[in-house]
Amino acid sequence: MFLSVFEVFKIGIGPSSSHTMGPMTAATLFLDLLRQSPSATRAVRLRASLHGSLAFTGKGHGTDRAVALGLLGHTPATIDLDAAERQLAALATAGRIAADGLPPLAFDPAVDIVFDYGPPLPGHANGLVFEALDAAGAVVLAETYYSIGGGFVVTAAERANGVAKTSETAAYPYPFATAADMLRMAETSGLSIAAMKRANESVDHDPAALDAGLARIWAAMDGCIERGLRFEGELPGGLRVKRRARTILRQLEEERGSNRMQPHVASDWLSVFAMAVNEENAAGGRVVTAPTNGAAGVVPAIGRYYLDQCVGADPARIADYLLTAAAICGLIKHNASISGAEAGCQGEVGSAAAMAAAGLCAVLGGTPAQVENAAEIALEHHLGMTCDPVAGLVQVPCIERNGIGATKAVAAASLALRGDGSHFMPLDNCIAAMRQTGEEMNAKFKETSLGGLAVNLPEC
Repeated sequence: MFLSVFEVFKIGIGPSSSHTMGPMTAATLFLDLLRQSPSATRAVRLRASLHGSLAFTGKGHGTDRAVALGLLGHTPATIDLDAAERQLAALATAGRIAADGLPPLAFDPAVDIVFDYGPPLPGHANGLVFEALDAAGAVVLAETYYSIGGGFVVTAAERANGVAKTSETAAYPYPFATAADMLRMAETSGLSIAAMKRANESVDHDPAALDAGLARIWAAMDGCIERGLRFEGELPGGLRVKRRARTILRQLEEERGSNRMQPHVASDWLSVFAMAVNEENAAGGRVVTAPTNGAAGVVPAIGRYYLDQCVGADPARIADYLLTAAAICGLIKHNASISGAEAGCQGEVGSAAAMAAAGLCAVLGGTPAQVENAAEIALEHHLGMTCDPVAGLVQVPCIERNGIGATKAVAAASLALRGDGSHFMPLDNCIAAMRQTGEEMNAKFKETSLGGLAVNLPEC
């Protein structure tokens, strides 16, 4: 089993990897499919329908906007946000897509993007259907896509045929599919989890490209923290939620070195770093999936905490931090889910906390057994967490939830380092419990904004 670090950590835009990045990618895939189809010459109009969680929280997550941007040719990794806004405005006026290699196609986002609030499609809670129509309104080409979390997209056929969530090949020297496999391989090889992950990545990437890619990921994460700490004001969406990271940072800096500084101030630094990222995400800024946008603050926050606060921190070890975190993500995604619409927030912030705890434990000198223990502790104490964003916006409770997830990750790493790696509940069993909990969780608590905090709002 192999999931590349560059699939785990993808540079894109907010506010949601499954509701923004995935649908944008699906739109570009449909245009590619249409270009290859003999029916392309008959197509005169495009239509898209959003189903399940994409319908219920699509407005708040900007899913309709993402679909339009994808049809305009934008991808999450390369989008020029200024140019995108101009093109969206032009599309609203002209109602027409001019895609390379295709005839002009009518498309009015206000009419041709349908929010279907009926039952979800059978393959996943995040489903969307694209259609190309001829002059008589008949469908000449259609495809169903599922946005399965973290920006990953599969077609209905791929989902139904059981296409692997991750690459399966003997080409990778350490193809661990479970934590038990991972620990066995680490013991046999004498390598750390990061070293095994690096060896796997080296099959597809030369060492220089791998290191450059990891550096690029960390620079994007750290840059997102810095942007989030710089801006103030209200977040978009209508809830009038205020950015708080800059204000908290100012307070922390004023207290530094004073007798007013409480011993738990380290938790405040963790929270402010994580909240800065998720405020940027909520504003539609550039973020890195870790493993999703809604949980994008935890891994960067712990990385920054390691560099700024931990004794003996070495910037060169950030690569090992990211590789270890990605290895844990691969186990969770392969054996459960990182999708809030499928598993609830235990699959998003819970997975992020497990990844960050493992990474921090590793760079602080933990053995593979201690690293596995750290991931299990962090994930275990997120089990059952619902995904219930107020008004479908990735703001309440998502921003603070990342801050609390970061503090749990550090606590988990610290507890694991205090032990010898032996523990009662294996990580594999904890991941299985998360999968089972997600399967049994009522749909209204899984990113539909139909239950939980989303329907228990202040009355004033």
